[in-house]
Amino acid sequence: MQSFDMIVLGSGPAGQRAAIQAAKSGKHVAVVEKAQCVGGVCINTGTIPSKTMREAVMHFSGYSYQNIYGVNYRVKEKISMADLAFRVQHVIKTEIDVTVAQLSRNNVEVLFGAATFVDPHTVRVNQPQGFVEIQGENIVIATGTTPAASTKVPINGRNILNSDQVLSMCDIPKTLIVVGGGVIGVEYTCMFATLGVRVILIEKRPRLLEFADQEIVEALSYHLRDNRVTLRLNEEVSSVEETPEGGVVANLESKKKIAGDALLYAVGRQGNIAELNLGAAGIEADNRGRIPVDADYRTKAPHIFAVGDVIGFPSLASVSMEQGRIAAAHAFNKPVHSNPATYPYGIYTIPEISFIGKTEEQLTDEDVPYEVGVAYYREIARGQIRGDTTGRLKIIFHRETKELLGIHIIGEGASELLHIGQAVLILKGTVEYFVDTVFNYPTLAECYKAAAFNGLNKLARF
Repeated sequence: MQSFDMIVLGSGPAGQRAAIQAAKSGKHVAVVEKAQCVGGVCINTGTIPSKTMREAVMHFSGYSYQNIYGVNYRVKEKISMADLAFRVQHVIKTEIDVTVAQLSRNNVEVLFGAATFVDPHTVRVNQPQGFVEIQGENIVIATGTTPAASTKVPINGRNILNSDQVLSMCDIPKTLIVVGGGVIGVEYTCMFATLGVRVILIEKRPRLLEFADQEIVEALSYHLRDNRVTLRLNEEVSSVEETPEGGVVANLESKKKIAGDALLYAVGRQGNIAELNLGAAGIEADNRGRIPVDADYRTKAPHIFAVGDVIGFPSLASVSMEQGRIAAAHAFNKPVHSNPATYPYGIYTIPEISFIGKTEEQLTDEDVPYEVGVAYYREIARGQIRGDTTGRLKIIFHRETKELLGIHIIGEGASELLHIGQAVLILKGTVEYFVDTVFNYPTLAECYKAAAFNGLNKLARF
């Protein structure tokens, strides 16, 4: 039986970074991947495909230039799913090649097959031609998630789909029902609405994206409604049925009926643990398949770690990568420094949302005295040049110390623009840093200076 210093279950962002971190420490590492290609959900069905599809939607629809050339401007008049899928498949192939190369040059052994625990240190890899058993001094579970299912929504892969099946749609529907106002549901809502699809978004909570700043979410909701999206908040689906004509009807608990050509079910995800036989390893998961871990990402078994989406929120690829790196470092007692409180969030809606630090609602609940400075893309030359006049950047800072407490952005380029504020926030900088700094002109980075002046001018009134 072959033995390894570390066995990593899953080759997505979390598993890949855990494996490479361990390999860089001179350890003998194996990655077990159930699919026949590396990359996990992130590269093959989740993050990379959806973000690439978004980029294709933005390009073909001419969205970024409609403020300049008119709402009827299009790069291509009749956009098909094949147009979107072509770009997606190109990026997926490239990312898989990059991942294979990284694992190979770090001498990480990759075994394809479904992993099952035999005991706390032994993993059986079930392959088409049989199985092999391997032993690991340390084991990292990074098996990711699959779309959650519901008995109320009979997924058929044709006109009732989950988020992993979007790109398999034959045609772009005229009307789409989206169930779920979380990150995945809202991102796909934005994409299809930008393509001219009539979208009805159903969410059982009173607002979208509850973990984000309320003002930013309100701005996004305005954009969605302006793009003909119907928001059905505080509503829950009781059943879904197909019509004889090939359409879909969603019946709501409130007795409403919503009709559409297709329905996308995007309510939560379930941890990929069904085949792991966690009991044999002495660990367990909750009813959503999430594995509990401590601050070092250790499970109940000290030599077994769990990272990435399989441990739950925030389920972001960027955070999963960091969790994998940290877990591997702790496994071999290597020093590592990381602060989850300063992890950034990027939500690829249209327009983008990105933020770091506290929201106004959190600071109000904590009785922290704060002030806000806001800059609008429409008042920044670069915003006019690139045709985005609806974006805004919000700086939240302490009224007395002027230390940054949060940065919240909505607008194109938000996820890139955030990193300037992230650096200042992590280094405990103050809002005055932006006043004293010269930014290239014309750039969206100037928003920081404008927002800083706006916030400090408010303090000058007292």
